[in-house]
Formats: sequence, C-alpha cells, structure tokens
Amino acid sequence: MLLSSKPLFALDAADLMSRDVVAIPQEMSLRGAAHRLAQAQVSGAPVIDGQGRCVGVLTATDLMRWLDEGQPAKPGSVPHEEVHSAWQMEQGPAEDAVVRYMTTDLVTVRPETPIGSLAQMMLDAHLHRVLVLDEESRPVGVITSTDLLAALARYAPHEMEERFN
Repeated sequence: MLLSSKPLFALDAADLMSRDVVAIPQEMSLRGAAHRLAQAQVSGAPVIDGQGRCVGVLTATDLMRWLDEGQPAKPGSVPHEEVHSAWQMEQGPAEDAVVRYMTTDLVTVRPETPIGSLAQMMLDAHLHRVLVLDEESRPVGVITSTDLLAALARYAPHEMEERFN
C-alpha cells in the first residue's frame, strides 16, 4: 500500500493495492499453483490466459475443495481398451489444470474505485480479496481485507485527531 496524503475516504484501489501480482497461468497444474501460492505466501491469485487477461481466481478454498473431492486421475490414465484411436484421446486442458477448478465468478475493480465501494463489494460478496484490472482485463493489483484494515489503522487515527482537536 502506498502512503498517501489523501484522507481515508479519498483513497482508491490504486492507493491500496499490492502491485506485485502473483498470477497463475490457466493451464498450470493445481500442484504447481499451490506451490506458487505457498512460495508467495498468499492464499489466492488471479488466473490468466495466454494474453495475460484475467479469466478467474484460484484460492485456498478452491484447492481445499479439489482435495476434498479427491484428486483427479492423471491425464492419459484412461484404460487402454477404451482408447482405440488418436481421435478418442481427450482434448483440452489436463485433468488437474487450474482452469478446471478456478473460480470464474469474479469481483474486479478498476484502479480508481473508491475505498468505500471496495469495502462494500467485499462485504456483499463475502470476499477476502478483489482483483484490480486494467482496461484490457489484465491484473495490475490485488486488494485484500488486510489492505483495508491497514488503511483504516494508518489513516483513521490521524483523521480522528484532526476532527476532534
């Protein structure tokens, strides 16, 4: 989060967002994505397509759901007697590809979204993060509930002093 001379309620997504976005390619395996999230010490990240556009989000909840339902079989584990020709081989993403398990019902904002709108969106959707996208739907930042709390802790005491002194 950038330190700003703006009042608390004048802050926007650009002021609050983490700019070091950890993005996950949609064709990455879930194990690879889990490793990337663990290495970055984050519990979720935007999922991007080949052009870098945000197509979903993968969260720890998605990974837990995958584990709870049982890990899918490895690609190519179809018994040989069921595959007679190359045209019968499964096409598309691997069974454990992120694209099959990510959340696609996204809540996204633009950098100019005000802090009050961000907080309301997160409350309404019961989310811990919103993705900040540019005009081409590429992730440029992430705002978490911790970012909102940090803004409140940093800016509110100073503003309260000014109001009551």
